Amino acid sequence: MSVDQAVERAVELAGRDGRTVLGIAGAPGAGKSTLARRVVVAVDAALGAGTAVQVPMDGFHLSNAALDALGRHDRKGAIDTFDGEGYVALVRRLVAADAVDHARGPVVWAPDFDRRVDEPVAGSIAVPATTRLVVSEGNYLLDDTEPWATLADLFTETWFCSVDDGVRVDRLVGRHMRHGRDHEAARDWAVEVDGVNAARVAPTVIRASRTVRT
Repeated sequence: MSVDQAVERAVELAGRDGRTVLGIAGAPGAGKSTLARRVVVAVDAALGAGTAVQVPMDGFHLSNAALDALGRHDRKGAIDTFDGEGYVALVRRLVAADAVDHARGPVVWAPDFDRRVDEPVAGSIAVPATTRLVVSEGNYLLDDTEPWATLADLFTETWFCSVDDGVRVDRLVGRHMRHGRDHEAARDWAVEVDGVNAARVAPTVIRASRTVRT
């Protein structure tokens, strides 16, 4: 489906009774975060401010200090550089919150990722019990290894962002340059590091509820 169709679908999901937890997967640079932000803005415009909240999987990046200790800083973004168990536990809490009294239920606090310092930031995103649509995006939401495979039964729907590889790599190069790398280093990372992760993510499209052309 197109991005416009995806937005329409999100508004429909948010209008249902209870909470919807939507997962948006795809390779690095596929446009997951951009789509998630657009969905949240459109849903809030249609149904009222605070109806939707974006909760990125990137908040579960291991810290740079932890990656240094593990010898994995040069492969940041690979599946083993995330706290997968922690992310799955958060998604469980977000789903379970639908069963509580929406007038008095607890706020679920989620971590965010600050690209300016390239670090996760705990307790940054508030998800009140009244939130109708939670949009969570990340590379590995459709991976079939544990603990990631558990997510398929937790999300209401999972969407896969599809984009031409050339466009995707150009987006990544631009992103890495905005965060301090020169062009050569940015392209090397986009191809050699992000490219390995993209190869892992690509086959997971078969497990998505829907594919969005981004």
